[in-house]
Amino acid sequence: MPLDHETFRRRLEERRYFADEGLLTAVRLAIALGRPLLLEGEPGVGKTQVSYVLADALERELVRVQCYEGIDVSQVLYEWDHLKQLLHLRSAEVEHTAVGNLYADEFLLERPLLHALRSQAGAVLLIDEIDRADSEFEAFLLEFLDRFQITIPEVGTVAATVPPLVVLTSNRTRELHDALKRRCLYHWIPFPEPARERAIVEAQAPGLSTTAAERLVRSVNVIRSLGPLKRPGIAESIAWAQGSLALAGEGAEWSEALRASLGLVLKNEEDGALVAAHASEVFPDD
Repeated sequence: MPLDHETFRRRLEERRYFADEGLLTAVRLAIALGRPLLLEGEPGVGKTQVSYVLADALERELVRVQCYEGIDVSQVLYEWDHLKQLLHLRSAEVEHTAVGNLYADEFLLERPLLHALRSQAGAVLLIDEIDRADSEFEAFLLEFLDRFQITIPEVGTVAATVPPLVVLTSNRTRELHDALKRRCLYHWIPFPEPARERAIVEAQAPGLSTTAAERLVRSVNVIRSLGPLKRPGIAESIAWAQGSLALAGEGAEWSEALRASLGLVLKNEEDGALVAAHASEVFPDD
């Protein structure tokens, strides 16, 4: 493997990403074996952020594909610049010169997947929220993920000189096909244990005391245990810490700041009512 376990951990932590042992191993195996990495987990646990941190740590370009319902292959692969081809044809007619190859590289509009394949230094390719895309798009990815190549009818097969490190994320809004899963190394990212979540929060909210971070993380875990409609992820913990810290900086007591900024961690009325009904559990120090 290119980096030993502890060196790799340190590189991520220097970039304020605190991965657990399972994720560290999964990422290192994906790099060593050249396999796509499929990450699933609750929203807000850092699935997308992995790619940004890896690109920086490995000194590679980050290429991102944001999936959505109805995404079209041409939007992420390539398109031909038909206007440029037409202008070239007209110019050849006027100047009485040979038309040449209308499917030369100069007429090719490179989209993210093709760009990642052609990267000479190797890229980190993030295919974000693949579960939001249609099954047809997922099926299209199979050749790409299997051999890191694509077929352009007018050109032929384009294969990666340096295979990209591919990270796919899914929130499990639908089940992915087995054919896709077989091509990937799979890892589920759980909510972090309190000590690691506290380290994450402290790193992302400079100036936050250890005691304040402990109280916030404890409150977040109590909220998760209440079974809300939307369990807060690490992203919400960080936002809550930053918002509460801002209010505390204006003179508010920490418990008051936490209560006042609950909108950063709760995302609907029902969960607000749930927390209000269990306020003594969520804020036991009040």
